[in-house]
Amino acid sequence: MPGAAAAADAELLSADFMARLEQLEILSRKIFAGRMKGERRSKRRGESVEFADYRNYVVGDDLRFLDWNVYARLEKLFLKLFMEEEDLNVSVLLDCSRSMDWGDPHKGLYVKRVAAALAYIGLVNYDRVSLYAFADRLVHEMRGVRGRRMASQVMGFLQGIGLDGRSNMANACKQFAIRHRGKGVVLLISDFMDKTGFADGLRYLVGRNLDLYAIHVLSPQEIDPQLAGDLKLKDVEDDEVAEVTIGKALLDRYRANLQSFCLDLKNYCTQRGVTYLFTNTRVAFDVLVMSYLRQRGLLR
Repeated sequence: MPGAAAAADAELLSADFMARLEQLEILSRKIFAGRMKGERRSKRRGESVEFADYRNYVVGDDLRFLDWNVYARLEKLFLKLFMEEEDLNVSVLLDCSRSMDWGDPHKGLYVKRVAAALAYIGLVNYDRVSLYAFADRLVHEMRGVRGRRMASQVMGFLQGIGLDGRSNMANACKQFAIRHRGKGVVLLISDFMDKTGFADGLRYLVGRNLDLYAIHVLSPQEIDPQLAGDLKLKDVEDDEVAEVTIGKALLDRYRANLQSFCLDLKNYCTQRGVTYLFTNTRVAFDVLVMSYLRQRGLLR
């Protein structure tokens, strides 16, 4: 199985695929305000150049926005309203703990490619893109980049992320929630293999009026392990060792427990307005982006 070094050296996005990504844009089910004028129209009323509607004048309104032509016809004061343009904040949190350095196809490379594709779509649409890599905390971050010219820096940033350390999603999500005070689209990409559980981490993100997506990535070897006999298994993150005898009954119980875990995660997300998507790395990442994420309403 390829290791972290091989994953770091691999090309994340081909030129042909990047050309296809340029036809897409990231959508928000909600309307968000940024600190700068952007390329997206919102349902809010603001002061841009595109007219939206009228409302009756009330004392204290800015007289500059009165429509004197309407007053000349109707002898009533109406205020002109305009469409507000806002930028979209897109944040990607990707798991870079040691458990991601596993699988064939490789989990770490897979999540980097998905993150790269989403970041590139945001950049070409002049969204504000932020990337965070986490293990037991946020260990790498690139915040608030905009525009196509930043694409090479983003790819270099993602390629340079090592896969190491223990998972503590709760601590990492708490840090993100403290640092990221704005709203927008947030994508959490992980295998969710965290001994502290997923609920505490997701709880820091839920309730912030975010468009939150949880992308659950496992390798084929984790979904259907081909093991048998007396084995000594070591946890790749904390080196805990377990001696087991693996037969059909134990493998059946493992698969049932994994299915139950995935269902619990899906139900937790669905009940709290989080869009959950499960994939294994055998599904080509371009299919995940171009098909599955479009079906879930993230991309258009």
